[in-house]
Order: sequence, then structure tokens, then C-alpha cells
Amino acid sequence: MSKASRSGSRQQTGGADEAAPETPATDATQRVIKKYPNRRLYDTRTSSYITLTEVKELVMSCEPFIVLDAKTGEDLTRSILLQIILEEETAGMPMFSTQSLAQIIRFYGHTMQGMMGNYLDKNIQAFIDLQSRLTENSVKNLQQNPMQNLMGNYLEQSQKLFVQMQEQMSKQAETLMGNLTGLRKDD
Repeated sequence: MSKASRSGSRQQTGGADEAAPETPATDATQRVIKKYPNRRLYDTRTSSYITLTEVKELVMSCEPFIVLDAKTGEDLTRSILLQIILEEETAGMPMFSTQSLAQIIRFYGHTMQGMMGNYLDKNIQAFIDLQSRLTENSVKNLQQNPMQNLMGNYLEQSQKLFVQMQEQMSKQAETLMGNLTGLRKDD
């Protein structure tokens, strides 16, 4: 996951020409993009308007940034990232099947929502690590086939994450059942 998506809880002050509302703060290296009511995005580093495609380029280059509502200072980074995903999913080859998207939607509001988000985050990070190791190994060992080793490690890591999620679900079910049993005894 990019640094941009991890910036959701940081704060920044408004521009000099605006009343400075309570806004998310950023560190000095983080790029601030302001979103105006006309839906335009303004890059405060380059002092120019940018497109969603240019924001995607920031994500692809792992450049830390935050998108703020120019009027309220509200952090809109997640919303902009979701908009980029939507554009990517509707153009060309989608990454998620309709069935996968439906399953993800079903987890919203479910008791397992937080666990599923955590599981997906860890699995994506494991895949990124695998990709990085694969790149490193392919440069070092052009004659050898490290793919089998790396895929085995990824599958093992993924399986461990899945087992952890199952254990958490089991504990949560036991707690829930214990609470229900306790309620019945009280009646």
C-alpha cells in the first residue's frame, strides 16, 4: 500500500488567503493537494492544478501526499484513491471480479469488517514483499529459478494469515456465544 493511503490521520493548515480551519497536519516531505468545490485538484508544491491521472502518478512513484478539502480542511485522500481505483476498474483489465467486489461489500457493517481489512492489508504487503524479493533475486540469479521458492514463501505466509484470521474468528465466536449464554442465565 502506498504512503499516500497511510496519511489519512495527519493534519495541515489552510492557505494564506483562507481562514485556517482545523485541518490535518502533514510532515514537510508530504505533498499537499487541495480539492476545490469545482472538483479541481490543486498541487500546493507546484502551484498548479493537476488531474487524477497525475495523482495516480504520485501513487505509482510512492510519493507521500494528502488530499485536503480546500474549504473545510477535511482529509479526502481515501476518497481520491478510491476514485482512482474506480477508474482503473472500469478501464481495461479489472483487478477485482464482480463476485470479489460483492464479497467485499458484504463485509461492510459485518463484525468481521476490521479483521478482513487487516487480512487484506497484510496479504497485499506480503505480495509486495514477494514481488520485491523476486525482483532482487532475478537480478542476482538469472540462471536459477527463485520463483518457486518465493511463491512457496508467499503461499505459506498467506496461509498463516488465513489461519490467524480463522483463529480470531473462532475466539470472537466463543466470546459471542459466552455472552449469549450469560444473557440466557440472567433471564
